[in-house]
Amino acid sequence: MNVAAYLSRIGRPDLLNAPPSADNLRELHIAHIERVSYEALQIWLGRPTTVDPLESATRIIGGRGGYCYHLNGAFSLLATALGYEVTKHFAGAQQDAATGPHLAGNHLVLTVRLPDGEWLVDLGLGDAIREPLPLVAGTYRQGPFEYGLRPSEIAPGGWRFDHDPRGSFIGMDFGPAPARMSDFAGKHRELTTSPESGFVRVAVVQRRDAGGVDTMRGLVLTRIGDRSLRTTITTQEDYFAALADVFGLPMADVSAREREKLWRRLQEAQERWISRNGSPAREESP
Repeated sequence: MNVAAYLSRIGRPDLLNAPPSADNLRELHIAHIERVSYEALQIWLGRPTTVDPLESATRIIGGRGGYCYHLNGAFSLLATALGYEVTKHFAGAQQDAATGPHLAGNHLVLTVRLPDGEWLVDLGLGDAIREPLPLVAGTYRQGPFEYGLRPSEIAPGGWRFDHDPRGSFIGMDFGPAPARMSDFAGKHRELTTSPESGFVRVAVVQRRDAGGVDTMRGLVLTRIGDRSLRTTITTQEDYFAALADVFGLPMADVSAREREKLWRRLQEAQERWISRNGSPAREESP
């Protein structure tokens, strides 16, 4: 992996020779969160991906993002190359109360060990943490959001992350044992191909910053945090402008023909939503 190119991508080439420390880890995490969006548009473009961290890192360096397997997988390569002791963990993100806590492997999470303790590092939660959290039970405030960290009730020796009530999911549990990227291959295939997968049903893009989080679900753009925004995108031009301006995704690797095809798929998904749920004036996503 081209470490210098990766650091340039996230705007921190100055960290190339920075020694591992809690402060430098925090700077890396913030830069990555704010420059590399959480997105699953490759699914909607008909471009299969794998969980190979080098493949993910190459795509990120080229200007794109990814979801948890991609973002945390690539960051684990970057942090390891910079001298950090990184461990991958099998995790489960709980979407709602009905599902209950679980370890289904629908999430990859990282921990980093430093002389002053261990840290929860997660670039793949979409609208959650902006900075690493110390692996110490407690409540943590980051910008307008409040998070909780406590021992997991379903994974002995593991941890439970409780999201802010305004977040897109309830929480996440992970066990203490190290995981390999191959442990996530089956779930990745399911999440990227199953008609029941949220990634397949809705094109999601998210980006966290100091003041809040921007989210695009289908054609609905929202902002939560320092200000509120909820609007429906109505033109192809505005959609790709939002990807570039709000999420830092110029989509330079996507041809005009692919853009048109993606736009039609998004419109069709929105129309299906409206037919099932009512007027688009409510500005809800598919």
